Amino acid sequence: MQNLGIRIRLGAAFGAMWSLMAIGIAVALPRLDDAADARRVLIALAAAALCVAVGAVWGLARSIEAPLSEAVHIAETVAAGDLSQEFNTERGGEFGRLLGGLGEMEDMLTDLVTRIRTATDSITDASHQIAAGNTDLSQRTEEQAAALQQTASSMDELTAMVQQNTERARAANGMAASASGIAARGGEVVGNVVQTMSAISASSRKVTDIIEVIEGIAFRTNILALNAAVEAARAGEQGRGFAVVAGEVRTLAQRSAAAAREIKQLIDDSVRQVDSGSALVGQAGATMEEIVQAVASVTGLLGDITAASEQQSAGIAQVNEAVAQMDTVTQQNAALVEQAATASQALAGQATELQQVVGEFRL
Repeated sequence: MQNLGIRIRLGAAFGAMWSLMAIGIAVALPRLDDAADARRVLIALAAAALCVAVGAVWGLARSIEAPLSEAVHIAETVAAGDLSQEFNTERGGEFGRLLGGLGEMEDMLTDLVTRIRTATDSITDASHQIAAGNTDLSQRTEEQAAALQQTASSMDELTAMVQQNTERARAANGMAASASGIAARGGEVVGNVVQTMSAISASSRKVTDIIEVIEGIAFRTNILALNAAVEAARAGEQGRGFAVVAGEVRTLAQRSAAAAREIKQLIDDSVRQVDSGSALVGQAGATMEEIVQAVASVTGLLGDITAASEQQSAGIAQVNEAVAQMDTVTQQNAALVEQAATASQALAGQATELQQVVGEFRL
């Protein structure tokens, strides 16, 4: 509509100019006497037409300049980043549409920049939080990796110690088995000694019985020698030799009785000592049996300990392998966390740059 009005006014101005020139020529030419007057008239008409054309163009320029100035002002304001202005126009036609479109563009840019600024602020805060969290997580992951490395080293040492204990348990089990065999043989020897002491005790009792018989014989021999001496005294000179023999027999009988008593005393002492020794040997035999049983129990326990140590060694080997795998995974996680931290820092930097760019707009 605006362009149509401009075209109409231009057409009217030029039509009026040509009409004025035609009228002037039609009026002036019949009255002119020579060509010089006609030329002057034509020049005057041309000047008048030119003035009319200049006036029309000036009016047209004035009608275009104002809306163009408004459009340039809107464009310069938006280009300067100032979106806080409100642009309203009541003009019609093409310039009205142009100014209305620029205002709508400014409104859309304002809404878009507002949303971008809000999103950028959220992204900036989130990226900073993510970067801080990743940094903290990276530090904790590194600490966990160091702890796992120490744990792996400790597990290696523990594995070596358990293997040593297993070998020592096997050696102790072998020694206990050997000791059990030795104790069993010692028990058999003690049993034989007990039987031998019992036989010696029985023989000593038999010797005691024989000594008692000898004492009885010596006592009766002494009585007989005493009776023979009495009978020899009655016989007088004839029985003197017999009396001497009877005296010697009596002396031998007394000496035999004394020797028998001494032997009996010695045998009794020997029997008591043999009995005491038999009792001690019996106690030793019982003790050896207990030792054998204890050694057998220790052997069984050492066997259980050996089996448990072997199982423990296998379990610790599995744990060591698991710790090694955890260490590898933790190292990989640490690398991933560092990459994520780097990416988060880069994102935070880009978000900050975007925030600075958006901050150049004034809403």
